[in-house]
Amino acid sequence: MQAPRDRTVSRRARFVSTVMAMTAMALVAGCASNKSNTGTHSPASGYTTPGSSQALAQVSRWSKAYERDRKDKTAILSYSEALTLNGQMPQAMAVLRAGVITHPKDRDISSAYGKVLAMNGRFEEALNVLQRVQRPDTPDWRLMSAEAAIYDQTGNHAKARSLYKQALKIAPDDPSLLNNLGLSYLLSNDLPDAEYTLRRAAGLPGADSRVRQNLALVLGIQGKYDEAIQVAQAEIDPQQAKANIDYLRTMMEKRRG
Repeated sequence: MQAPRDRTVSRRARFVSTVMAMTAMALVAGCASNKSNTGTHSPASGYTTPGSSQALAQVSRWSKAYERDRKDKTAILSYSEALTLNGQMPQAMAVLRAGVITHPKDRDISSAYGKVLAMNGRFEEALNVLQRVQRPDTPDWRLMSAEAAIYDQTGNHAKARSLYKQALKIAPDDPSLLNNLGLSYLLSNDLPDAEYTLRRAAGLPGADSRVRQNLALVLGIQGKYDEAIQVAQAEIDPQQAKANIDYLRTMMEKRRG
């Protein structure tokens, strides 16, 4: 039988993992790997645990494609994403660095490289990479979103939101952009605007599960636990969803106390 303290630790770990996924989304959602997706993920992406059989299988699959042709764009992006999901960040950066050298004007590869640099705290270098390939006359909304996410990471939420809103003029109602804008509001504790924006994102075609998980988290933070559980249960195991929201409720009650 699991001891009460062990259950508390387990519950805490599950909730923390949800928060980490939300925080990472602010950057991940900004970077597209090809023009057929909405900007939320690349062909290799998805939720995987580093070292898991799924993560290792993705690394193996795309490493073979990369070895066959190191100049192939899809192989570069997918292999680097698989490495990132498996926690092999230095190797992912090396693959993308080589990709940028091979394809110096490719926006998708530069966007992915900027994302990985920012994930490793190299914000100034990441901004330089993104801004170098952006073209003012034909701006790429994915690059704008990736740049905005970096400003959010460094606490410049006003600058981030300005870029997100510019990007939305190019790609109106894109769920990944609205998701990032909603998270920007959340990061500055503007919860009503965060909820409104994430509701819009979650209701759009093409919105993936991470958008709805972020909405569930914002609802939970505001104390709307029943609705938060309902939204979360549609995406993850019902018991885990309830455990996450229960833990959040406990933490919020302690803060109010």
